[in-house]
Amino acid sequence: MTIRVLVVDDTETMRLYEKMLLSDEGYEIDLAINGLDALEKIAANRPDLVLLDIVMPEMDGIECCRRIKEEESTADIKVIMVTTKGEYSRVKEAFAAGCDDYITKPIDRVELLSKIKELLKFLRLKQLLRT
Repeated sequence: MTIRVLVVDDTETMRLYEKMLLSDEGYEIDLAINGLDALEKIAANRPDLVLLDIVMPEMDGIECCRRIKEEESTADIKVIMVTTKGEYSRVKEAFAAGCDDYITKPIDRVELLSKIKELLKFLRLKQLLRT
């Protein structure tokens, strides 16, 4: 089973860095530059998990997360918010919007991969129950 991850960040360097980390683990990666772009990509090619930067132009990560979690068809997509250390006040907003976890920049590879694996355990169990 291939796991799809959507990486959403307005900084190209961060998108490519996260893509490299996750591609090495065998995940299928798609990239988006902001929340609006992310919602379009989710509608076109539903991911299992979204790594979502908080601070972005046009639509920030918190509003994007809220929209993902409000829709019945996408509410079970796992969302990990990505934040800088100075944005902890926004982390509360992110959890209120429905995010499943968060990670701070600079991203620690081991921490990121362990959070993803933990969240995806539930996805695999759900899929097993359906079959």
